[in-house]
Amino acid sequence: GAQFRDMHFMLQLEVVERMVASPSTPEYGRLSVMLQTRFRMQKLFRVSRGAFRPPPRVESAVVRMVPLQERMACDEKRFEEIVRRAFSARRKTLRNALPLLPGDYAALEIDPRLRPENLSPGDFIRITQRVSAR
Repeated sequence: GAQFRDMHFMLQLEVVERMVASPSTPEYGRLSVMLQTRFRMQKLFRVSRGAFRPPPRVESAVVRMVPLQERMACDEKRFEEIVRRAFSARRKTLRNALPLLPGDYAALEIDPRLRPENLSPGDFIRITQRVSAR
């Protein structure tokens, strides 16, 4: 397929904030994880309402997405399912949101009392690899 070096999009500021969010922040969620496992994400700048006629109700921002060279080191369909399940129960602990086998969290060195938004994109890949290895 066609290879892109990078892509730039102007979107609603709140969406860009979710795209680039770090773990353990209110904006971090499924969108952050799904994009950050495939792209290096960078919020470049805000675009004020005054840049448009008529001015919109929302703030905008420009985001840069650079495709990561290496393919995901896990089954992508299973990864998507695990991330979806984790964040569909956002306020639950991992133990309740993603019930893995006893010993899985210990082997991964992940505290099962954490919430999904506390895990890095890499943690979700490691969980997927563990589940897939069974």
